[in-house]
Amino acid sequence: MRVLITGGAGYIGSHLADRLLAEGHHVVALDNLSLGKIANIQHNLEHPGFRFVEGDILDKRLMEQLIEECEIIYHLAAVVGVKHVVSDPLQAMMTNVWGTGVVLQSACDHQRKVVLASSSEVYGKTMKSALAEDDDRVQGSTQVSRWCYSTAKALDEHLALAYHRQRQLPVVIIRYFNSYGPRLDPQGYGSVVAKFANQALDDQSITVHGDGQQTRSFTYVDDTVQGSVLAGTVEAANGEVLNIARAEETSILRLAEMIKDMTGSSSDIVHLPHEREYGENFEDTSRRVPSVEKAERILGFKAEVPLAKGLEQTIGWFRNQR
Repeated sequence: MRVLITGGAGYIGSHLADRLLAEGHHVVALDNLSLGKIANIQHNLEHPGFRFVEGDILDKRLMEQLIEECEIIYHLAAVVGVKHVVSDPLQAMMTNVWGTGVVLQSACDHQRKVVLASSSEVYGKTMKSALAEDDDRVQGSTQVSRWCYSTAKALDEHLALAYHRQRQLPVVIIRYFNSYGPRLDPQGYGSVVAKFANQALDDQSITVHGDGQQTRSFTYVDDTVQGSVLAGTVEAANGEVLNIARAEETSILRLAEMIKDMTGSSSDIVHLPHEREYGENFEDTSRRVPSVEKAERILGFKAEVPLAKGLEQTIGWFRNQR
């Protein structure tokens, strides 16, 4: 197939490109390099089946051209990372809503399948365990900028589903849960795994926000990519919303302890208030655990990599970068 990946020089997008190229597909990676990096795709630049385009999803003419030439779009381009969203919510919403609107409209014009990358953030601050795709969302105040990312991603999902129901656009929505692995950028993607790993390897204090008892479900990038590929190939997934995740609940404090032990670091673990990094007007969610039954039933997807093994691979990559 001829595949377009928006955000193709990003952390997940570049791994997805590797996988699709290995399967013999032709890949066009679009990225404005605001968060993506050439280093992530450097090894593919001479590949005969790979093409990199520096550009923006807000560029309607460019998107029309690229989408007309492809058969399927993996739409991963977005402003991600809590710090980026909180510091520039206007840009986050413009890119994440208007940009997605451009992609969906052009895909509809040419009837191209779209796999839309959404996020566990859409669930907001609900504490329900085993979050299912049709569960209610619990959102904070509009005066708290953190929730604009959640709202933008939810609006993306509404747009995609409306195009599917009203215009018969083939769309699959996948919600990523805390993906981690090689090529993570602690500044760009905003991953706590990347931050802790780099702090530990530098023997700096590992900074845990709050009491560290907040929990997340971390998904290794190989599993993230596997779920993404299946979403693009399984016809029964059209029109569905699917959690792409590993349902292994881990507290942030436990994550810090694991990374410290696995790196052999002399770092101490310190607790800082969220406000120190994100400002006074900030809220966090204390628990986020997915239900994975639907993705397993429809896609045959099951995340295989346990956290300890994935961390070992990720820490090894960061160590080699030094």
